[in-house]
Amino acid sequence: MAEYEITTAGIREMARFLEWAAEEQWNPGKMDHLPFHAADPRGFLLGKLDEDPVTSISAVRYGADFGFIGFYIARPPFRGQGYGIQAWRAAMQHLNGRRVGLDGVVDQQDSYRKSGFRTAWTHMRYAGVPAGEVPSGDVTVTDAGSVPFGTLASYDRRFFPARRDAFLSLWVGTPGHTALVALQDGELKGFGVVRPAESGARVGPLYADSDDIALALLNSLAAAQQGVPLAMDVPDVNVPAIRLMERLGLEPTFECARMYTGDAPAIDMAGLFAATTIELG
Repeated sequence: MAEYEITTAGIREMARFLEWAAEEQWNPGKMDHLPFHAADPRGFLLGKLDEDPVTSISAVRYGADFGFIGFYIARPPFRGQGYGIQAWRAAMQHLNGRRVGLDGVVDQQDSYRKSGFRTAWTHMRYAGVPAGEVPSGDVTVTDAGSVPFGTLASYDRRFFPARRDAFLSLWVGTPGHTALVALQDGELKGFGVVRPAESGARVGPLYADSDDIALALLNSLAAAQQGVPLAMDVPDVNVPAIRLMERLGLEPTFECARMYTGDAPAIDMAGLFAATTIELG
């Protein structure tokens, strides 16, 4: 009998998670393993069959009462044999007692509902090179390092269910990541990050107090990529965000449902123009 074992993945093994995610067309960032691992070093589980890696899943703990499931993958030859569900149970045990979120692809959403998850909204991935459009307001866009980290972390908390300082500090500082803030009268009004991905570049998060501020940030993030196509996961309940994507000529290419156990968390949906990642929330 083959022996199946679920182990905690180290940072070197995280490269395998990104490789498998790319094969599933999820298009992860090229350097995501560094901040991802910092979010919860014990939150990445690798299933091995006779030492051969066959499943992956992440179960990242944030704060005292929130967690997020991602990277739920069984290698194609090993699907339908019970290995994936064993990894799922181990991940959910790691998050026991917490509200749990995930982004579910269309063909898995019914399975997640049977596990107690409910859809809060749908993320629509928009992709392309944004058309030039000039913001109407007076907005200053500058490097995120120009504001105190505590201020940035508090702003991030408006749009995310828990503090995630360890993750955020690396997300804005990882080589290749461009992190920008928008200021009006010296006050923080927006925040965005763009990073190289397996295909093009990914924007996330994109927070803004108005669609005009989101536009200013997106223009600067696009300029940093010098014509490389961008992709971002936009909540469909933020109608101004969807309209902005359409105005800029970006095309919907992928969708997944943001789902939670229990009620959706109370976050600033009006200012959430694009999620950070579909892997870690």
